[in-house]
Amino acid sequence: MKTPVDPAVKGCDETRRQLLEAAGAVFAQTGFRRATVREICRRAGANVAAVNYHFGGKKTLYSQVLVHAHRKALQKYPLLPGLGGEAPPEQKLRAFIHSLLLRIFDTGPGAWQGKLMSREMIEPTTALGPLVEERLRPMANQLLEIVAAILGRPAGDERVRLCGLSVISQCVFYHHCRPIVSRLFPNTLPANAASVGRLAAHITDFSLAAMAHLSRSKSSKPRK
Repeated sequence: MKTPVDPAVKGCDETRRQLLEAAGAVFAQTGFRRATVREICRRAGANVAAVNYHFGGKKTLYSQVLVHAHRKALQKYPLLPGLGGEAPPEQKLRAFIHSLLLRIFDTGPGAWQGKLMSREMIEPTTALGPLVEERLRPMANQLLEIVAAILGRPAGDERVRLCGLSVISQCVFYHHCRPIVSRLFPNTLPANAASVGRLAAHITDFSLAAMAHLSRSKSSKPRK
């Protein structure tokens, strides 16, 4: 027999969730420094004192929103959907890139999540350090393991690290340089899931070709 949930506790959790969602949209739109607690509470339909009550202040709220955004984005677009540990590393790389691009170009209700993460990269706050160590480093290590398997080198090798960064750079370029790309080459940026898939395929094929060339290159010596 399930223990009945206290309505007060349930209401408290719902207010907290609404604050996280409202704050995420506001922070993504204006940034941490320009966002106001009053506007966040207005959008959440909560009392202006709710942020202090649930989070202890704007700074802690922002840190929690970043974690919330990253968790929700990965729930919607898992890194390696349906792939087990025995899957070929090339297939894992394709899935990793596709997942990242889906998060970057998401236009649904959770689109603010990718925008907020990108803003934090450009306008870093004190919340970035914990975010990197707790949420982003595990993802980076996973990518490096995939690249290492493709190159046949240790995950700590410099070439592996540089190739991993090159993969990520190709993906985030289309977000950070969106205004320029859209003017230089109209209709290049993905507008739907199919076009995201085509871009993911291009970045994957390009990266695999580059790594294959590096693996064959005599001058490409392992470094630690």
